[in-house]
Amino acid sequence: MTLPWGPAVATGVGSMPGDNALEAARIVAGELPDFVHVVELPARGPGADMVGRTGALLAGVEVGFGLETTPDGWRFAGAIGRQTRRAASFLNEDLDALEESTQRYAGPVKAQVVGPWTMAAAVELRSGERALSDPGAVSELADALAAALIEHVADLRRRVPGASAIVVQVDEPGLPAVLDGRIGTASGLSRYAAVDPQVTGRVLSRVLGAAPDAITGVHCCASRPPVALLREAGAAFVSLDLIGVDDQTDQALGHLLEAGEGLIAGTVPSTGSGRLSDTAASAAIRGLLDRLGLNDPHTLARIAVSPTCGLAGASPSWARTALAACAAVGRVLRQDEVEEGPNDRRG
Repeated sequence: MTLPWGPAVATGVGSMPGDNALEAARIVAGELPDFVHVVELPARGPGADMVGRTGALLAGVEVGFGLETTPDGWRFAGAIGRQTRRAASFLNEDLDALEESTQRYAGPVKAQVVGPWTMAAAVELRSGERALSDPGAVSELADALAAALIEHVADLRRRVPGASAIVVQVDEPGLPAVLDGRIGTASGLSRYAAVDPQVTGRVLSRVLGAAPDAITGVHCCASRPPVALLREAGAAFVSLDLIGVDDQTDQALGHLLEAGEGLIAGTVPSTGSGRLSDTAASAAIRGLLDRLGLNDPHTLARIAVSPTCGLAGASPSWARTALAACAAVGRVLRQDEVEEGPNDRRG
């Protein structure tokens, strides 16, 4: 499989601190010049969060998936109301910022959407129960998300015509809880039944395969992400937090890399302060490659480097530090000959 990024290039997971989309996009373009992403700014409020913006994409293809806020989060409203229009406005603002900050850009562009299982676990039906409670609703949600991805990828290509590839990161942080039956019902007295892995894989594969002209993969920052399931569902890459991974995840990542699939390796903490040495920033991924015995150029070509999760909770200074550290990790892994100086700044 040919992946659209160079060996150990740096990218971001998605979210950034603050509420200025253009400023955030310019930071991303400056710190991640080889693999930019659409910024997400949850600090702007409901609609700028990952669920709200994905709801805006869904409503663009099927008005019945318009969202409204509830005391507990989001609910499918069956129509496009104020909150959905607000979410669509935020998304357009972020895409405008991407377009303005990537003039003459020629590398891959990554966008993020919430996957069908995390959306189903997060959003209520009109009954008050999560969409997860209704297999038919989950299926319709997956179909709408697949259609929305086709339109979203086409929009990204129009906005960044020089992009070498469009990469779609399907965010599924809730998938392990869905598989384990850990999502609570509306009453709070019980939990929804665990969903069979084959069912979750089939539904997810419909979304991952929706846009054949894009590279699609899955981000899961939960502990013990189901790497094998994600691969079987058709993920071209997996994005996860490498800090503190267990032996089972190690083995699954070894199979992934040996098969020629991609890894976006979360190696830099998403929150922090002060200085972060190149040695500390690269420790998690160096440890993984050493344990797997895969310290070779072919493996490195399948890896991109990112923070462990989104940077919404970081201070502005740490966001810059984290992204710069991701670039430094790439230099360490590639053993680039660089002078100390600006590359060693940490704060």
